[in-house]
Amino acid sequence: MITEWNEFLSIAQDSNDFKHFPLLNEESPFVISYYQTLVKTELLQKNLLRPYQERIEANELLTELRHFSRFVHVEDIIYTDDIQTVVSKIMMGYAAIQPKDNWQFFALINLSNPTEGLRTDNDTENEFSVVGPKVGFVENIDINLHLIRQQISTPKLIIRELTLGTLSHTRIAVVYLSGITNPQHIETVQQRLQTIDFDIIFDSSQLDQIMSDNSNTPFPLFLSTERIDRVIYALTLGQIVIISNASPYVITGPTTIFDFFISPEDYYLPWILSSLFRLIRIFGVLFSILMTPAYTAVLTFHLEMIPQDMLAPIILSRKYVPFPPVLEVLFLELTIEFLREAGARLPTKVGQTLGIVGGIVIGQASVEAALTSNILLIIVALSALASFTTPIYKMSNTIRFLRFPLIILAGIWGGLGIAIGLMFMLTHLLQLKSLGTPYLAPLYPFRRRSFADSFIRSSYSRTARRSAVMRVISQWRYDPDKATQKRDMDE
Repeated sequence: MITEWNEFLSIAQDSNDFKHFPLLNEESPFVISYYQTLVKTELLQKNLLRPYQERIEANELLTELRHFSRFVHVEDIIYTDDIQTVVSKIMMGYAAIQPKDNWQFFALINLSNPTEGLRTDNDTENEFSVVGPKVGFVENIDINLHLIRQQISTPKLIIRELTLGTLSHTRIAVVYLSGITNPQHIETVQQRLQTIDFDIIFDSSQLDQIMSDNSNTPFPLFLSTERIDRVIYALTLGQIVIISNASPYVITGPTTIFDFFISPEDYYLPWILSSLFRLIRIFGVLFSILMTPAYTAVLTFHLEMIPQDMLAPIILSRKYVPFPPVLEVLFLELTIEFLREAGARLPTKVGQTLGIVGGIVIGQASVEAALTSNILLIIVALSALASFTTPIYKMSNTIRFLRFPLIILAGIWGGLGIAIGLMFMLTHLLQLKSLGTPYLAPLYPFRRRSFADSFIRSSYSRTARRSAVMRVISQWRYDPDKATQKRDMDE
């Protein structure tokens, strides 16, 4: 039993939120152990520490654990010598008290706060889902850590805190699963955070940019999310989570480009439907990036590619348009961006009205004034709509940006310009890394087994193995045979 308890302590003490110290002072005959992120500090002070101190000041002799029932005003007090019960209760928000002269007997006092961090409405502003949890992170780092601890009830969940910002002194927490996450990734994250010399840390997005392997790229190298379930899933895959105080967004890494097209809702629906929706997202991104450059290239240099049945509608729609296709496309794309930025900066109801009314009025007026063709108006609207299929907002911004250089190249060299732009983009992606992990994995380097959760989401029997891309210590998440085993009532 002592060996099991010492093993638990050796793992738990790696986490900064685990507390293990003599009760009140060194002369106390008792030792208390608990997780600070699971215990409500007010209950600890009011129901345990203060009554215990009053008994000590009154010179009352307290030498046995059973004496705590006299003054601790908590209904749920458990006395046990079972280490597994002790560890399980500590992970549920209990404080464990043991005598210094008897390390095999414990008093477990319930000091948890199960409602901490729970809200009646959905606080996820930008990552919505129809199925699944609706609770998001908040600006308080202690509540965020508490929410993670509630979901992952194991001492292997390690939390290491540090302070950044010469003026702000912002609390930063690095969270990972011991025995799963690659130690090299942990060391890299801690080294990069400790070398940051910045005045004020407003948001975790600043850490994202400072820590990136390549700061001269439009592609996000860390995934930023406000959803708890996405963070929990990232931890189970062997990724590292970085939380900043005063920020409701959490960043995870290392990431690959496929992580930005995965929605948490994919894992709450049947795998066939989830795979279809994921393929639609990927197709939507390709459509959003290539459709308007293709329109520009075809109408400028490759008119022979237009089918005969479409010649008449295109000629009629562009009959009175005075601008070349490249200027026409840039005009409409910039108009869409103006509407999007204006809608995002205005109050919600005003912004929605502006986006709908402004888009209809400006689009209709532009066609009637012969500033653009109605066919291009439809293509640009579909491209803008397709860019919103990306679950992560930062990747959506990247897609918006990539269209403009491709449109300009298509206007200069046509299809050749698009090919050159795509080759530059692919070369750039091949060079990108996130904490040393190739950004295009498992495509490059090729990892066949890791495709089970990339373009499609395979069934749970095929996603039991963690991706080899993360170079994790433990490969298996669960037993795939038991996960899909079905038993009848009479078995």
